[in-house]
Amino acid sequence: MNAEFMVAIEELEKEKDISKDILIEAIESALVSAYKKNYGTSQNVRVAIDRETGDIDILMRKDIVEEVFDDLCEISLEEAREIDMRYEIGDVVEYQVTPKDFGRIAAQTAKQVVVQRIREAERGMVYDDYIQRQGEIITGTVQRFSNDTMFINMGKTEGILSPNEQVRGEHFSINERLKLYIMDVKRTSKGPQVYLSRSHPGLVKKLFELEVPEIQDKVVEIKNIAREAGSRTKIAVYTEDPNVDPVGSCVGPRGVRVQAVVDELFGEKIDIIPWSEVPEELISNVLAPAKVEAVYIDDEERSATVVVPDYQLSLAIGKEGQNVRLAAKLSGWKIDIKSHSQYFGEDDGIEYVDDDYEEGIDE
Repeated sequence: MNAEFMVAIEELEKEKDISKDILIEAIESALVSAYKKNYGTSQNVRVAIDRETGDIDILMRKDIVEEVFDDLCEISLEEAREIDMRYEIGDVVEYQVTPKDFGRIAAQTAKQVVVQRIREAERGMVYDDYIQRQGEIITGTVQRFSNDTMFINMGKTEGILSPNEQVRGEHFSINERLKLYIMDVKRTSKGPQVYLSRSHPGLVKKLFELEVPEIQDKVVEIKNIAREAGSRTKIAVYTEDPNVDPVGSCVGPRGVRVQAVVDELFGEKIDIIPWSEVPEELISNVLAPAKVEAVYIDDEERSATVVVPDYQLSLAIGKEGQNVRLAAKLSGWKIDIKSHSQYFGEDDGIEYVDDDYEEGIDE
């Protein structure tokens, strides 16, 4: 190594944010191992690199003792004073043992260490970048498939979209672009692993943040989201500004804002619901699009019995119980739905047109 090499290390410190001292210490440690490996010795040595010139010294280290039992790491006072008369018992002697041909080994070893540290630094920068973006969304490109796992090209690194985080019914091709939610970032021996999701409720939240300025400006708040990915999502929104309609803000003029989110989710149905701190009102809202006659609260059990018109029972429960299941998750209340006749033991006395019933079921 030479002065030019030291200049290169200083440049690395600036460009890659790798400490010069830490890098040189790593090279020194690697050179000790290289010396012992190539010269078949278990002697106690250390390597010193001149920070200015890059010159390398291999220094043998021995303890000065009265009686030598291990000449690999001990030296007598008499021998030590042949080097320097000032030595005393208990001191440590260091003297040059640098082989003439060690320069080539040193250069190769130093290069390997530098390359390794650059790789580690770059991995560290990628990790630091994505750990700060955890909980955000990114746009990536489908790079490859391995069994059922998708690998996404995100520019600086490759993201992992496992089968559990994919949405049933969504199919992507190589080089297709898509938006994904950064669910988790972990350090591994192979570098940072970025775990992505298409099914996480956070994806819906971040898509609405992109589309709705009132959410970006914190005028409208998303209070909660309940999602069955690929099928239906319920999102509860709230504002303290009496002049702002939180639901209308999310729907947008002619529905363009919510439609943009629906399109990104390939047609997933989205119910936008006004949040309320009043349990009866909240539970009535979260069961939309069904109409509710009455809500009876049990605070101790945190449960509610909800009465709906007879013709709205199927709509309130939803296909395979989906509507009430999402409503319970969104509100945080257990919900038991009863038709008017079930609860009161009598017909609600209203005649309904079949078309209205069918329209309700299709919503």
